[in-house]
Amino acid sequence: MYIHKEGRMWVIGTLLVYILLVMLFQNLIPDYNWILVILLGIPFLLIVNFFRNPARPISKLDDHTVYAAADGKIVVIEEVFESEYFNDTRKMVSIFMNPLNVHCNRYPVSGKVVYTKYHPGKYLVAWHPKSSTENERNTVVIETPFGSQILMRQIAGALARRIVSYAKTNEAAQQGEDFGFIKFGSRVDLYLPLTADIKVQLEQVVKGNLDVIAEI
Repeated sequence: MYIHKEGRMWVIGTLLVYILLVMLFQNLIPDYNWILVILLGIPFLLIVNFFRNPARPISKLDDHTVYAAADGKIVVIEEVFESEYFNDTRKMVSIFMNPLNVHCNRYPVSGKVVYTKYHPGKYLVAWHPKSSTENERNTVVIETPFGSQILMRQIAGALARRIVSYAKTNEAAQQGEDFGFIKFGSRVDLYLPLTADIKVQLEQVVKGNLDVIAEI
């Protein structure tokens, strides 16, 4: 496991503040220093936990397998009309990430990035039905080698205030590699062809690069 590049300055800054506060309180109230070391260390450990990025290489790359693009809980599995790019009905699978989950987002399939677009918006709680169309969000579409297209939508939640995406139109997408990050609470929606065979269930907890969302 290592710290994601989006969180390195957060971790360094928090560590410096932690050290300075411990030194300050050690001089002011030395008798309770060990309690303060523990209490002040909790926020630092939470920051480290949030920005962790465990190494999870996919053991077998497969153009027909859609892996989880994020860690979290499956909160939606339904057929919906996707109006931004496809303008038709797709199977949508939504993964909700709480603040304790790994927040790195990974390419669920390999192929070519054919569309990207960032949308500013609101900060409704990530499980709100309107969050996928009204919240700050970023859309990425990948075309697989056999012609299927998968849409991924990063959605900011009530705590999230920054979506990061590295995907660029016409660039290659490699299954399992990082394509973005959402800071402090979020959701990722996957829009799949209607012929996709969904392999997860509602309320199931999944991990990026480890659990299979669907076969296409």
